[in-house]
Amino acid sequence: MTAPGAGAASLRVRGFAGSLRAGSYNRALLRAAQELAPDGMRIDIFDLAEIPLYNGDVEAQGDPAPVAAFKAAIVAADALFIACPEYNHGVPGVLNNAIDWASRPPRGSPLNGKRAGVIGASPGMTGSARGQSQLRQAFGFTNTYAMLQPEVLVGRAHEKFDAQGRLTDEVTRKFLGDYLATLLGWLRSFAG
Repeated sequence: MTAPGAGAASLRVRGFAGSLRAGSYNRALLRAAQELAPDGMRIDIFDLAEIPLYNGDVEAQGDPAPVAAFKAAIVAADALFIACPEYNHGVPGVLNNAIDWASRPPRGSPLNGKRAGVIGASPGMTGSARGQSQLRQAFGFTNTYAMLQPEVLVGRAHEKFDAQGRLTDEVTRKFLGDYLATLLGWLRSFAG
């Protein structure tokens, strides 16, 4: 694994959203983060749509191509950036499934030792707080280090994005930009 910031002008951050819906607020939030990324950080987005449901029998035959591509994208990244929705007070199945695949094999997982930023948006008031909390708990098993503070919990998301999925709420845009600058500093702190 490349240490974040070691010998590189820009950190390679692999972003993905835990929702498959084209109009997802979390996909839109991820695109806004890509747009607002500070100098020294490049966010590339990986789409989870092609990842099949985890099945140990399938895994025993070798990772399906979309899973292998996902794992390779994680390995090639200096860090992860995850837009976590909240379904029924928890991590949505799409995101949980992707983490299940990426956590295999347990001692050779591409998530082992990886750094991550976690954000989320929801039409509800809590902005995916419970989903993010559950994701961080899973990262305890995968040995993935998630930045704890500040948190990006975009509540009432339907009021903060326009019909094209652009983040238009200026307070949220500024907070997201500040979060990304903090994330960049946190990631670089591991390089020394």
